[in-house]
Amino acid sequence: MLVVVLSFSLLFLLFFSFYKWYFVIAFLFLYSFLGLFFFYNFGWWEADLWFVFDVVSVALVVLSLWLGGLMLMANWSVYLKKVSAFSFVFLVVLLVLVLVLAFFVGSFMQYYVLFELSLIPTFMLILGWGYQPERVSASMYMVIYTVGASLPLLGCLMYMFSEAGHLSFSLSFDVVLVGFYMKVFFFLFVLAFLVKIPVFFVHLWLPKAHVEAPVAGSMILAGVLLKLGGYGLVRVLEKLGSMLVSNNVFYCSFVMWGGVVTSVICLRQVDLKALIAYSSIGHMGMFVGGVMSNNVWGWQGGFLMLLGHGLCSPALFALANVNYESVGSRSVMLTKGLISFFPFLAFCWFLLSSSNMAAPPSLNLGSELMLFVGLVGFSGILMVSLGFMSFLAGAYSLYLYVSSQHGSASILGMSFLPVKVRSYFMILLHWVPLNVFFLVGDVFLKWS
Repeated sequence: MLVVVLSFSLLFLLFFSFYKWYFVIAFLFLYSFLGLFFFYNFGWWEADLWFVFDVVSVALVVLSLWLGGLMLMANWSVYLKKVSAFSFVFLVVLLVLVLVLAFFVGSFMQYYVLFELSLIPTFMLILGWGYQPERVSASMYMVIYTVGASLPLLGCLMYMFSEAGHLSFSLSFDVVLVGFYMKVFFFLFVLAFLVKIPVFFVHLWLPKAHVEAPVAGSMILAGVLLKLGGYGLVRVLEKLGSMLVSNNVFYCSFVMWGGVVTSVICLRQVDLKALIAYSSIGHMGMFVGGVMSNNVWGWQGGFLMLLGHGLCSPALFALANVNYESVGSRSVMLTKGLISFFPFLAFCWFLLSSSNMAAPPSLNLGSELMLFVGLVGFSGILMVSLGFMSFLAGAYSLYLYVSSQHGSASILGMSFLPVKVRSYFMILLHWVPLNVFFLVGDVFLKWS
């Protein structure tokens, strides 16, 4: 209960820190200290009918609140331009509150309600502060995909409740299904989470939502809302392990080759945000493959992938927004040669592009190494798709960095606005935990 009270008090502080950006930095440093304190002192597993506290839920709550402060820093222009600033910060804090509750609740039905409730503030953020007129269709894509895929999940939950008499995370389930019915039940149960993550074939809503969303919407989509689907998948597979054994060959091969295809798609993107969105789909495919492999290395590597991607991808979206605020475009063709104008910003692009391709000492490296071992231990044939994904991740990360920072600058008819110190702080507050948390990796790996 102390963790819940602390989370609500920090949300209250976050709401009032929007009026001075250095208050947000103070909030983040205070929260980082408290978060590490709780990791080391309350990292054990505890559950009851209402709440569950383990390393997975507490880590994702820490990530949600951390990104909540960084979202306000990234969208500071909303406050400066007085574009419905109070409504904006209210929606951000409401969204973070829903996410905190979703990661703390102790039953599938409570989680399902909060899982769906998170769509409302996200929809309003995209619709109210998006960039283009297409944001209406993009937000509708997101709602139709996620709500449509989660309706079968509701039916499966009702069936499980009728069979087991409960939907608690902390109690076991006795669902007796065999053959074809078991495969259909398992598919309908995990479909909502595969769409929310998303994986290839059910991913079309994500690039559209990212391209049209404001930077805060992109950061929360990539940083936490995708983790909402991953967290639900982890909780489901803990309870349906017997069903997973007869299905995991199909799902692992499906998501891994989907990751290869989306990595190839990244190499032909000309919009910075679209490229980063497709790279997220590839990384999340590797996460799903890890947890579907049903071994300890895959589960631990998947959890580290959730945390590493939750810090790296929002930072890349924030960098794309800094480019957009300075240059007025996110096109790769129009943002060439920025290293000549913003050398420190180019250094930030280098740091995060290298982390995106899993260069040491980032969390991404540790997660991918563990996922390689878990997936190859599950099936040696997956080494082919893993090799392609690893190579292509390096290729599109280099393409992202080189195409935007090097080359001849397209300065004809363009004016560059200076980058604020606030933006540099915001980028470094993504990068530092991403490359420091590997020192306390044993804390994250206790849960499995």
